[in-house]
Order: sequence, then structure tokens, then C-alpha cells
Amino acid sequence: MIGVHGFLDCAAGRSREVLAEMIGSAPTGSRTESACGDDHALATVGWPACTALAERDRRIVALCGHPYWEADGVRETGIAGVAAQLLAASDGSFDEALRNLHGDFAVALVDTARRRVFLAVDRMSVHNLVYAEVGHGFAFGPSTDALSRIPGATAEVDPQQIFSYLYFHMVPGPSTIYRGWRRVPPGHVVEFSRAGVGVRPHWRPQFEADAGVRFASRKQAFRAALESGVRLAIDERRCGAFLSGGTDSSTIAGLLAGVSGERARTFSIGFDAAGYDEMEFARVASRHFGTEQHEYYVTPDDVVAALPHVVGAYDQPFGNASAVPTYYCARLAREQGVERMLGGDGGDELYGGNARYARQLVFARYERVPAALRRAVIEPLARRLPAGDRIALLRKARSYVEQASQPMPERYESYNLLERLGLATVLEPDFLASIEPDAPHRHMRELWQASSGEALIDRMLALDFHLTLADNDLPKVTRMCELAGVDVAFPMLHDPVIDLSMTLPADYKLRGTQLRWFFKESLRDFLPARIIAKEKHGFGLPVGAWLRSHRPLREMASDSLAGLRGRGIVRADFLDRLVDRHLDEHPGYYGVMVWILMTLELWFRRGSRAAS
Repeated sequence: MIGVHGFLDCAAGRSREVLAEMIGSAPTGSRTESACGDDHALATVGWPACTALAERDRRIVALCGHPYWEADGVRETGIAGVAAQLLAASDGSFDEALRNLHGDFAVALVDTARRRVFLAVDRMSVHNLVYAEVGHGFAFGPSTDALSRIPGATAEVDPQQIFSYLYFHMVPGPSTIYRGWRRVPPGHVVEFSRAGVGVRPHWRPQFEADAGVRFASRKQAFRAALESGVRLAIDERRCGAFLSGGTDSSTIAGLLAGVSGERARTFSIGFDAAGYDEMEFARVASRHFGTEQHEYYVTPDDVVAALPHVVGAYDQPFGNASAVPTYYCARLAREQGVERMLGGDGGDELYGGNARYARQLVFARYERVPAALRRAVIEPLARRLPAGDRIALLRKARSYVEQASQPMPERYESYNLLERLGLATVLEPDFLASIEPDAPHRHMRELWQASSGEALIDRMLALDFHLTLADNDLPKVTRMCELAGVDVAFPMLHDPVIDLSMTLPADYKLRGTQLRWFFKESLRDFLPARIIAKEKHGFGLPVGAWLRSHRPLREMASDSLAGLRGRGIVRADFLDRLVDRHLDEHPGYYGVMVWILMTLELWFRRGSRAAS
């Protein structure tokens, strides 16, 4: 797998052999660099121009990604030069040296003289690093699969993280699916020494709104930062861009067309399903920017063919169904000779583009009502209102009060499938007794309380830096691009674009209930009007509709759920109702539950082989 691999004091006398086992089969077209001693090893695996290894005075740095170095007015963009600069600067303090490292990266420094290891990832964790103490040593790699091949490493599935997956549809960091194995959190350093393992931030999001700066100057800085991000991302690679037809992907496609000096190549996915196909918006953007547009319509047969491979590409359960169309889009690009794709991920989480932000603002207005009035009058009255379908207005009033009375960030998950269905309805009693049901809430509260944001929108954005970007959207895209054989970069996550977002007043991100006001106003003269006005969608897969109508996909789901019965996690009677009744009643709602359970079982089948 692409990334940084290594260990210290884990394979005495067999370091080169064990390192090769960790790396496994490197993707076609990638390159590997390594350095080994009797008791240590370090390697990078990645696409050309995206990996580097540097050694000096018994210290080794392995670096991967798209980093650049900026210090004392000097900018270095070649990754070999960046690695050399980092190695030299970290002779004093690794953390201080990281202040000059920008872009997306995963980095490891092994100091064999002092018996120390430093690991770090970029601000949003575009790149993954997993680590564990093994015996008296320390091992790390881009996936749990890599660690499972270290002698003495025990891959024990953690039931608590199975529950986290069912709750979030992914395993939120810094945990992994395996007990005791951890991920480096976004913007953090992990240090291993004889004293143990320490974790600390090297970057924190600081929301410091500058109310004195005019819109015009902010717009100019924003446009310049975006263009700089695209220019750095394309480098000299054969580039293309994902194009869903939303504001983010359309912006990146348009900038690629402007800065590359040639006709940009864009790649879009469609679905022959009512309410899901967004291809027309992608075509609007393509025509507007004059791109060379490539399209592919994903079918249910495609899902059946690709899903085992897609699930197998993840080292832990991953339930985001849009991974499948992302894979087909990246594969289409690779077939057209593209070596690096540009993704638009990050704009929503930096500039306020998710619909739930506006919804939570509406709920937050309830908090302005005096607490005594809420508890003594409004909430008791709301509980007596009908919850059925007889009187829609009263039903909505009851639902509003029920949700608004929950505190943040728990209210964020008020539509969560497990919350709505009830844990005891879905989970086997013994499994439920083995886990902490409040752990997902506790994790969200910890992230919420760690935020420096004072405005509600800023605290929601900080939460989504972890739960949406680092844990969900970025792994979706990076893993699927790797599976397809292409590199990927995210210009929206260029450091100056991130930094500028932190200085915006709250109402520049969410003006009333108008999402991403500043972003859209800044690009109103650049993007087509229809793109500015459209609602967010992306590459959403019509899971429920296809599970109902396509027999092979439904059979795959039924076979997977039958396999899940024997694992002691989900109640058999719930699985029966889910497929036989609920899916046909509400395919959009219950189709998601079928999908995350189906992919969990497929991962178990794949995972048992990968960890063996």
C-alpha cells in the first residue's frame, strides 16, 4: 500500500525481510525507497515525485504526499529537497521543523542513535499513519494490514469499534478496528521512545475572525489561494479533475483549465436513477470551462462486480457507498492516461457548505427560549403532541422540540440510524453488553470541546474536519484512487485556503440559513449561475432503489446478511425484517442500513484473510 512503512526494535536480524512483508505488492507504477539496519527499517511506497527518503547521522526521514517547504523566504517544492530540509531542520526539534512543512503529507523520522521515532500527518490527515507498540518495539504503516505482518503483532478486532462503525459508518480516528492500534490524528505528532508513546498537536485550527477586512480583499486573497493550490497540485503531472457539477469540483475544474495551459480533462459519474443523476450539472460546468469531458454511468452490475474489490481496499470497515462511483471515476481517468486527479473535497467543511449546518442553526434558536419555559411548558406539551402522520404540522412541531432540546454535538446525530431504530432493536444483547453505547457521543464531545471556535458554525466545521474529512471523505477518495492506479491531490486543502477560512466571520460561512455565502459570492463571476444555485449532491449511489430492483445486488446483500447472523453482532429478527419488510417500505432510509451491514460482512470475509 502507498505510504510510509517502518519499525524500530521489532525484527532483529530480519528487518529487510519483514519490511518487504509489510509493504506487500506495491501498486503498478509506484516506486519504493527503503533503508534498513539490524533493528530498524523505513520505507516509502508511492507514485513518482510523491515519495522521498533522506539519511544523515543515523537519522532517517521518510516522506510521502505533496508537501512543500517554506522557511526564511525560501520555498522548496521537490519532495527530495523537502525531505532533506526537514531532516536538517529536525536535528533541533521535530515539532519546530514541522512548522515549515506544508501541503499534504505523512512523515516518519527514525533516530537510531537515540532510539526514537517521530510520526506526523498533515492538518486534515490526507495521508494515513497507523502505529502500535509491538513487544519492546514500535511499528507503523499506512494501514492496519501493514502492521498485521509484523512478527508479534496481534490484530484483535475491537467490538467497541464495530459499534463505532455501525454508528458512524466508518471507524473514527484515532482508533482503528483493532484493539490497541491507533492512527495519528490530523495535525498531530506521535513520538515513541524508551519512555513510551506521546501524542501532541503540531497544528490546531484557530478560528479568529477578522471583522475589519473588506470583502473585496478577502475575495482576491481567496481566489489567489485557490489558484496557488491548483498550480502546486498539477506540478508537471498528467492531471484530470473529478467533476460532480457542484461548486467545489466545478471550481477546481475551472482553475485547472485556467492554469494548466491546455484543455482540462474532467471526469464525471452518472446514474440511471431518478433523483440521483447530476450529469447535466457536470456538463454545464464542462461547457462553461471548455473541458474535455469524460463520463461513465455506473450500473447495479458495476456495483456487484466492484464491491468486493472496493471493500478489500480498506483496512477496516468503511460504509460510504459513494466509494464505488469514486472508484469507477478514477478508473476512467486512468484509462485515459491521467496520472493525478484533483478532488474538490474540503470546501464544504472549510466554508460552510453542508445542509446540516443550516439545520442546526434553526435548532439553536430554540436555545434562546428561557430554560424554565422550555422544561416546564414547551417540552411537556410537545411530548403530548401526536407523533404519527395524522396532523403533519403538529408532528413537525414535536420533532423540532425533541431534536432542539438535545445539546450539541449529540444533536448532530439526531437522524442517526441506530439512534432512531434503537440499539436494543438492532444489536444482539451480548454484543450490546460488551460495548459502551455512549462512546460515540463522548468522542464527539471531546472533539467539540477541543475546538477554539466560538460561533456554532465554526465548532461544527472543526468537528467535521475529523468526522467528515479525515475519517470519511478523504479515505474514500484516496483509497479508491490508489485502487484505480492514480494519484490524487486536494487543492481546497491548500494551507492558505485553510488559513483564510479561519479568519472569516461566522456569517460569511452561514448567512442566515444561506450556506457558504462568501465562497459563492467570491466565485459568482467565475462559476456558471446554475452551479452557484444548485443544491449539493455529489456521487451519491442509489443504494436503496437498486437493492430493491436489481436481483444480483439483492442476492449479494442477502448472502452477506446471512453471514453476519453468526457473528453475534446484529439481531437475527432485525435482519429478517430489514430485508423482508423495511427495505421495500422505505428503500432510501433502510437501504443505508443494508449497505453498511453488507459491507461489514464483506470486510470480515476480506479482513480475516488480510490479517491471517
